[in-house]
Amino acid sequence: MFSLDSIVNKFRISYFLFAILLCATFVSIFMYAEVRIEQDLVKARLLQQLELSREKEGEQTVYVADPGIKIYRYGSAPESLKAIATETVQETSITINTESGSHASNLHFFIHQQDKQKYILTYLEGTEMVMGNYPVLAIFEHLEDIFANALRVAVILSLLIAAIFSQLSSRQITKPLLDLKKAVETDHQNLTELTHLPSEVGVLARAIDEKNHKLEQYLKREQLFTGDVSHELRTPLTIIMGASEVLASQLVSDSHLNEFTNRISNTAKETSEIISALLLLSRAPEKLDTPQTSINNIASNEVERLKYLLRYKTVTCTVVAEQEYFAYVRPELLKMALGNLIKNAFQYTDEGEVVITIDDKKITVTDTGLGIPEALMPLLYERFERLEQPHNDTQLDTEVLSTGYSSYKVEGTGLGLSIVQRIMAHMGWQLTHQANDSGGSTFSIYYT
Repeated sequence: MFSLDSIVNKFRISYFLFAILLCATFVSIFMYAEVRIEQDLVKARLLQQLELSREKEGEQTVYVADPGIKIYRYGSAPESLKAIATETVQETSITINTESGSHASNLHFFIHQQDKQKYILTYLEGTEMVMGNYPVLAIFEHLEDIFANALRVAVILSLLIAAIFSQLSSRQITKPLLDLKKAVETDHQNLTELTHLPSEVGVLARAIDEKNHKLEQYLKREQLFTGDVSHELRTPLTIIMGASEVLASQLVSDSHLNEFTNRISNTAKETSEIISALLLLSRAPEKLDTPQTSINNIASNEVERLKYLLRYKTVTCTVVAEQEYFAYVRPELLKMALGNLIKNAFQYTDEGEVVITIDDKKITVTDTGLGIPEALMPLLYERFERLEQPHNDTQLDTEVLSTGYSSYKVEGTGLGLSIVQRIMAHMGWQLTHQANDSGGSTFSIYYT
């Protein structure tokens, strides 16, 4: 398929347009030279005929010389010729009526002054001048045809050569770029070979090689940082979980402190799982094993884990699924993504319901909360962008809710949706958002 965005096609078109422009220039020069030569020859022939006619016929008002030559004394010339004639040979189209019918022809004419007498000399095309008196014009007409045919052939050959040369030269010019593309896609060894070239491709190869080196260093630092942080955090988390278990074993079964020890233990476990998920995100997707994971179980577990957020709210939560659905995904990543969406729905919904719907294509989290203001839509998945307003203990006002602002302070960092979007990109899934007509938001995870 032909595309103007292709450098090769742009190069070919440039060659072809250059050839057309060059041919048009030569054709214009040829036509100009042809017209000037013909004008000079016609003028010389008519002046010669004027001398012959004056010598032979004396002073007449009109001289007629067959074929096609007519010379007027200025006073006897047609008014139409007087109005436009100059000392330069001009040409005008006229219609000639004959016994066989009418046909178009060209009339050449100019003004000439001799012995204080002005003449208008004319020559009608379509007839041949007397060869015995002026064979040069006939020779020119013959040469004109030869040069015109040769010029047509030259134009066709020029365009053909331009097309062939553009095809060959474009390949040679783009070949280094294709080599650079292959080197970038394969390995650094081939790219290093191109960096030594003195051409522009070498400059580009060196710039790409330098940028690749910086990216490698950056990725290496990020991987080391993630690994170091996870290693350093796992030890204190293990201690916290162990200490909470010891503390729980020391309490009586009906102690009100059991709730706090369970919270400590659960939070430590969740933090450990988050660390594991972040480590998985730092690895290439093709290097991850993706076991068959039950979506229903993860959704139910996340609802159970986060239901404390609805403790003091008149909000119900329902998980809707016709059957048990599975996806090939790391459970830690799905848990983090779905957990963030459910957590946001719980936090920003003060009354109504939150519904998690699962089918064979997608997971949908729908709430009747505050929704997302239009001003925040372009920044929906940006880091550290979140919906918040200073604390206000007064009752929620309908007009305030319509603007999409919360009436209370919600804890968070504004990273939730950003992390979800990053997980979706990592797994090759899709995350969409839709505002509900009755208020609230609907987030959908397409996993097929």
